[in-house]
Amino acid sequence: MRQKSDFPAFSEAEMKARHAKVAALLDRENLDGLLVYGTGRFSSDVYWLTDWPGSREAFVLFQPDRDPVVILQLFNHVPMARVMSAVREVRWAGANTSDTVSKVMRERGLDGMRIGLVGSLPYRYYMNFQDRLSGAMFKDVNGQFRMMRTIRSAEELERIRKASELTDKSIAAVRDTLKAGMAEWEIASILEPVYLKENGYAGIHFMASMPMREPDFPVPAQYQSNRILAKGDCVISEISGGYWGYSGQIHRTFSIGEGPTPEWKAMHDVAVEALETLEGLIKDGVTSKEVELAADMIHDRGYAILDDLLHGVNQYPPIIQTNKGKRHANRDITFRAGMAITIQPNLMTLDEKMGLQFGESFVVTKTGLDRLNHYPREWVVCPG
Repeated sequence: MRQKSDFPAFSEAEMKARHAKVAALLDRENLDGLLVYGTGRFSSDVYWLTDWPGSREAFVLFQPDRDPVVILQLFNHVPMARVMSAVREVRWAGANTSDTVSKVMRERGLDGMRIGLVGSLPYRYYMNFQDRLSGAMFKDVNGQFRMMRTIRSAEELERIRKASELTDKSIAAVRDTLKAGMAEWEIASILEPVYLKENGYAGIHFMASMPMREPDFPVPAQYQSNRILAKGDCVISEISGGYWGYSGQIHRTFSIGEGPTPEWKAMHDVAVEALETLEGLIKDGVTSKEVELAADMIHDRGYAILDDLLHGVNQYPPIIQTNKGKRHANRDITFRAGMAITIQPNLMTLDEKMGLQFGESFVVTKTGLDRLNHYPREWVVCPG
């Protein structure tokens, strides 16, 4: 008989601690309920609350002093959710999802109450909830919920370490297999088996290839072309492997048949220096503003930055750029022990024709950073 112990699962104590955090959030925000929405496989917030990886779309409803409930689509996904979910009440969302969720909220006495919302809720669902729950007040608490999740538990960090290990192995596989004559899109077929053979899955593989002496793209690309790799090419990358809801991430540059040209080496050296500068700075109590200012050394060396400088693992806060390269206003965030972050300077020339990304992931501690990736910090040269 299929049962929860057949799958990677968090402990009962871990799930109780997460639900206690939700109860504290409801109390702080003076809320009578919290409705969390998520879509897709390994839906982050739904997974975190239920220990079930998710479905096409699902809701989790929390209230003080009441057991939570999961409401999901599709109908044939319900049996698996009932096996895996730590939240015992699991319901199908019916022919009309928003009608069903509205009905459950009314059944649970949330008419006229204060309800927090988490997730990218479709607008038509929101309007239906307003129509069907007379006088209810809805409050967006996405920011508060995400900040609550930035301090990772020991069990979460164990999964992040496993995902980082898989990501390291994927880089080694590319190093050993990449060669002239391959199509750019074939690189994905090197990466994904590494994860699948260890019960993981592919996160992202952003990559772009180009002749080192004729660069034409400044950042790892979200889609791979049918361009054929040749001796003298480089491949810039941003690669993530996943393990049951958590991702690792690493960034390395490869070249085929020869090492970097002087221009590429100079850029790579500054990228490594930027990462190591931030690695030496960040610890519990340091602010994101301090990090942004320190990273301005990239601009002082004559480069710009395109991608984010740093983000939390699984795209959690803080998400920042350099001080001089900031694209949007964001509040200053203090790094705390237990945060898992990716430092990923993506340097580019000012004309945006040449760029690379160098980075990896860490856990913040009281005294510094604990490195999650252990692949060598090097430009990777592959046989021609």
